[in-house]
Amino acid sequence: MFPSSLSRDTALGLPSPSMQNQIHELAKTLPPPRKQNIACDACRQRKVKCHQIPGQTKCQHCLVKNYPCTHHAQQATSEKKRVSTVSRRPRAFTTSTQRSSPTPEKPAFIAPSATSSPQSATFRYPPATFGPPVRRNTSFTDLLAYLLSPPDDPNDVNGYPQSGYRLNPWKDWGEYAYKLQDEHFRIEFALDLVEVYFQIVHTRLPFLNPTHFRARLGVNVPQYANMYGGGPSSAGTTPEEPLHPALMATVVAWGAKFSEHQLLVADRLNSPTRQSGLAKTLIVRAREVAEALKVHRVPAAEHVVIALLIEPLQSQIPEDASGFRGFWLTSAIRQLFDLQINHKSVISNIQDPEARGTMIFAWWMACLSDAYGAAYYRRKPQVEDEDYDVDFYTVEPLSSEQDSQTGKPDPREHLEFLGYYRAAHALARISRHMSKNLWIPTTDSDGVPVDVLRGIMAQLNEWRAQYLPRVGVPTDFAAEWDFVSAVSACASDATFHIMWIILFNALDDRGVRESMGSPASTSSAGAGAAVGNSGLLLQIEELKMKVLDEALHGAMRIAGLAGVLTKNGYLRLDPAVMHVSCNYAGILLARFGRPEVQNCIEGLEQYAYSYEEAAEQAQELRRLFALARAGQTDFAHMAGAVARQQSQGSSPAHGHGHGHGHHSPAAAAAHHQHASPHLSDAMFVDAGAF
Repeated sequence: MFPSSLSRDTALGLPSPSMQNQIHELAKTLPPPRKQNIACDACRQRKVKCHQIPGQTKCQHCLVKNYPCTHHAQQATSEKKRVSTVSRRPRAFTTSTQRSSPTPEKPAFIAPSATSSPQSATFRYPPATFGPPVRRNTSFTDLLAYLLSPPDDPNDVNGYPQSGYRLNPWKDWGEYAYKLQDEHFRIEFALDLVEVYFQIVHTRLPFLNPTHFRARLGVNVPQYANMYGGGPSSAGTTPEEPLHPALMATVVAWGAKFSEHQLLVADRLNSPTRQSGLAKTLIVRAREVAEALKVHRVPAAEHVVIALLIEPLQSQIPEDASGFRGFWLTSAIRQLFDLQINHKSVISNIQDPEARGTMIFAWWMACLSDAYGAAYYRRKPQVEDEDYDVDFYTVEPLSSEQDSQTGKPDPREHLEFLGYYRAAHALARISRHMSKNLWIPTTDSDGVPVDVLRGIMAQLNEWRAQYLPRVGVPTDFAAEWDFVSAVSACASDATFHIMWIILFNALDDRGVRESMGSPASTSSAGAGAAVGNSGLLLQIEELKMKVLDEALHGAMRIAGLAGVLTKNGYLRLDPAVMHVSCNYAGILLARFGRPEVQNCIEGLEQYAYSYEEAAEQAQELRRLFALARAGQTDFAHMAGAVARQQSQGSSPAHGHGHGHGHHSPAAAAAHHQHASPHLSDAMFVDAGAF
């Protein structure tokens, strides 16, 4: 006879039925228990409250942003707690005399089956960060839905968008931005930006084959394939060649910088700085897509091209915490080394001529940009002279037969035909040598050795005599000078002259070792070669005067060239090939109180239409010029040479016996007609963008 349930519950001390009813009634009056880990991944990443209306599958934030409202972190936490609880649970004893074999513990994460959704198939446990909802096989339309999704609400409070933002979340991008909610408009808008990229950016950075790119874009957007002459079949491509999402995002971001689309024009007018907020957002999201797809980590030919195109888009202000100066260039160089593109034998074995030409061009772009950037930003170059044995610049020499058949030779081959590659490579080696000798700790503490100074000056003079007449702005200019030719010739000319400005700044900051009485100079010198040797000191002063003369002349020449380009409105459509040259020249002229600095200021203000940092640089030039006019100069080790030059009332010398290398600023501004319409500044791209 079993005991009654009442007597059993009383014996065990369990609550009686009446007590159970009282507990139930009391529970209804208490506040609900706190729910843990209910925020979705996106809100968890932003550290805002996740607000989901009952009956909807997405929270308000993901709904507005078109994000996938996932709960991977919550699931992972719950699963981890469940497994840890089971592992801590004491093992039950069995009454059987035979012990059963232990059952293997169930893993915390079960691999998705073949029938799982694409989203679950790409899940990684646990997710480190919440990135953009883009994968390698993401369609063009889905990519645009992310790139052109509304910006964050600046008045967002605890994850709750304000009512005005919910009505028109695109309002911060101008009066026409609401059209971006329409998919067909997004596609047409993006295709327009692609065409702007090939019209403006491609002329200086010809990484991509326009025909192949448009054919592959037709694969991604088949309904618009007729815009490109019949789609993939016309270019010989196959449907298995869709474009990389990061490449598409980068091209679209570049196009937004220079597009005159009605939407972007209204966006610029809506901003107090007259800069497009949408263009800035596209740059950030293109970088996020590249990071999510590990473009900076996995060595691949396509990743090299993407990294080299992303780098010039980033902010170049050293103090900008969000700036990425040098990061993507470093990534591209590392991948080129991993792919062994620095070996001539490896490049020669690439069978596809188009792929081989792209890798050759990518190598030289990375190599030269690293050398120029090292001199501009005072850092050690990553590529040394002995790191590569590549001695050719194009896939094969330009033939007259090919020229007669096409009428327009490939820009890369045309550059080699005119000697631009060889000239750029020779100047890059000089820049690399300067960086390795000027930006080192011993030079910082003891000064620049006079032998190093003589060597750099001799190399620059030799380069001017050999290359500048061929690649710089000529005296016998043609009757017409288009946008591409103007910017290309001026930038190559300015790239040489900025080297003298860099050398002047190094001497002003560090001085000449033998004239400073540093321990390094006295220990290396003999007893009869004292630091106070008047003959050596006179030689050093003469070298300083020559550097000053060359630097000031170079700054005035760059200002004259910038004035020509600004007057024609070319810098508005220039992807920063003369940005750093214009800024460096302007700083030197402003410190001297020279009125020619106005050309640099106006050039930077025109650059500011697309590059935010240029506006701040123009303001700094005005400040330095005002101080110089007030007699407040800040020269250091070059102060004596500057005072001597000003006391003599001399201006930069002209005509050093090297052809057209020394013209007055007025002549430099007048020489504005030149050359072939297919000159590209690809090899003279301003490394400030890198």
